Amino acid sequence: MSTPPLDPHYPVAHLRPPRNWLNDPNGLAFHDGHYHVSYQYNPYGATHANLHWGHFRSPDLLSWEPLPIALSPTPGGVDGDGCFSGNAVSDGDRLVAFYSAHLVARSPQHQPVTCAVSHDGGTTFRPRGELLIPEPPEGCTMYRDPYVWRDGDGWRMLVGAALADGRAAALLYDSPDLETWAYRGPFLARRPEPVGGTEELTGDGWECPQYLPAAGGQAALIFSTWTEPTGPMRVAALIGEEHDGHFEAGAPVWADHGPDCYAPALLRAPDGRWLLWGWSWEARDQAWAVAGGWAGVLTVPREIHVGGDGTLRQRPATELLTLRGERTVQAEGATHGPEPVELGSVGRAFDLTARLEPTGTAGLRLLTTPDGSEYLDIRLDPDAGELLVDRHHASLDTRAHGGAYRMPCPTGQPVELRVVVDHSIAEVFLTSTDQVLTLRFYPTGQGPWRLQARTAPDTRLRYAVDAWELHPLVIKTPTAGAAEQY
Repeated sequence: MSTPPLDPHYPVAHLRPPRNWLNDPNGLAFHDGHYHVSYQYNPYGATHANLHWGHFRSPDLLSWEPLPIALSPTPGGVDGDGCFSGNAVSDGDRLVAFYSAHLVARSPQHQPVTCAVSHDGGTTFRPRGELLIPEPPEGCTMYRDPYVWRDGDGWRMLVGAALADGRAAALLYDSPDLETWAYRGPFLARRPEPVGGTEELTGDGWECPQYLPAAGGQAALIFSTWTEPTGPMRVAALIGEEHDGHFEAGAPVWADHGPDCYAPALLRAPDGRWLLWGWSWEARDQAWAVAGGWAGVLTVPREIHVGGDGTLRQRPATELLTLRGERTVQAEGATHGPEPVELGSVGRAFDLTARLEPTGTAGLRLLTTPDGSEYLDIRLDPDAGELLVDRHHASLDTRAHGGAYRMPCPTGQPVELRVVVDHSIAEVFLTSTDQVLTLRFYPTGQGPWRLQARTAPDTRLRYAVDAWELHPLVIKTPTAGAAEQY
């Protein structure tokens, strides 16, 4: 099952089913010796419709077993039009999934909470059949996406919301037994405000709230910004501390600086690490994705924590080092331009590390056509204190989206990068600060890709760059109950 599809844009080291639509990661839990990752899934096509929960599990984050669809809408039931987003918890021999029950007749903005239970390691789930929390609190104009976690001997839940007074919110509940839930009010509610020094706002409502508890320092509330009429936007975070059921935080920051990451979800690993997966949506015309028969991919799992300096920090899960194969690039030197320096060739899936010391604007270019007319740029601008990822020329196909995206970058010191590229997704980790920028791009070139070091005039760049082939994830042969998806 490790043979990748023929589609040149289909990622091989990122988790997704072989066809159809995928969006939010759901149901993340470690249970019965396995990591469980579910996701919003349309079994019937590559569009956002007919939403079920697809389901994988893995003992090691590298070898994945497809399980039968975890949740399906019940015709005439409380979730008759879709099993929307939520999470799962391990409770003894039970895996309990909490999710948003969608009915068009009820209102697309009000998705009450219900649940389903598995007693066989996630192979089958028994739906509750009725709502767990029948009505949202008074004054909610949007309500969805439960996130449940254990707190001492009890349990807590956040639900994403928008309030009639103009604030977005994460609403807090608690329970002694996962059955009876008491509403405790807004955990945090704020009016739209700029994020990370940009003009983009925290949104009219918050989707998929996730709580990263404090581990000897500060905690983080991670949420996906939703705005009328645009809908889903980006992923932000608030860093702070909880006091008496309320979260007190500073200014919002980006959890991912790129345009193509949304609805991330958390999982606590058995060794104490917190892991995060996000949904990387398509950055191309919908008809193109539909014709290819698939849309959406999960990011690589990331280790995430709040640093001692109060910043949200992410890096690829340590296990991903095992996917490195042959080292295809090993280059070290200096250039003073104006001609680019050829560093070597890479395949369509690679894992790169770089140490760059520029005196001005400089960086790396991934060329994806032999004549160099198609390329993805990663540039450092010390004067602006930014790292920029530019995909304006990353596809000769006009159906692909363009744009250039930035994240803050320290100056006056070497810059450390790690870049994971997998056919049509690039995750750029600024190792110096543990920030990340995710974007999609769709190269048309058929020949080998190659890397260059490039500088602006009168700029010197010292560089050390290594790149490894990135092996595919191992996807096991599905069981009879899951085979129809494959």
